[in-house]
Amino acid sequence: MTVAVVRFGGSNCDRDTVRALDEVGVDADLVWHEDGLPADVDGVVLPGGFSYGDYLRAGAMAARAPIMSEVKAAAEAGTPVLGICNGAQIGSEATLAPGAFTTNESARFQCEHVHCRVENADTPWTAAYEEGEVVELPIAHAEGRFEIGDADLERLETEDRILLRYCDESGAVTAAANPNGSCHAVAGVTGALGDHVAVMMPHPERVSLADIDGVQGQGVLRAFAR
Repeated sequence: MTVAVVRFGGSNCDRDTVRALDEVGVDADLVWHEDGLPADVDGVVLPGGFSYGDYLRAGAMAARAPIMSEVKAAAEAGTPVLGICNGAQIGSEATLAPGAFTTNESARFQCEHVHCRVENADTPWTAAYEEGEVVELPIAHAEGRFEIGDADLERLETEDRILLRYCDESGAVTAAANPNGSCHAVAGVTGALGDHVAVMMPHPERVSLADIDGVQGQGVLRAFAR
């Protein structure tokens, strides 16, 4: 499988993502957004960073880049697509996933490790974990608070499309364990096109190298190897 890691002006987790994918045996190439997706792409990652300096809203400008029409077409054809942090913001802005990621409740940039509970282990992104398992993942965002209307939230719950929730070390979902004030502590969801499309605020690629910070995030990236 060859995965395109889409680079926008301001992306800064693109090389990290390529290296992390290589670590789990997945070929990945950096793709400059103006060049479009390769014809033979088997997967897409929208990586973290600060595309276009987060002007207007985080992800808003990148979501309207021409390549995103190609990403959406690939997703509609069944190609796995993962948005991480800024990539999650781009994915939501591009309507690949529901809801929006807005300013943290603290109104500041937060860079720290958090605990997340796996809510649905029957997706490509969570198949390496057990339902209810707690994983420790890093976050690094100023606009990571997930917001969604009541009807859409109910749909996510009913359709089992919530991937991860912020929790404490024991797996309890509490206000204190919710780092950014996300609605119902949601940290990641799948898209309306199917569970092959997902967005999440935590960074699995930053915990995928054993010699740096552990490998708890590898399970997410292994979705591209299945």
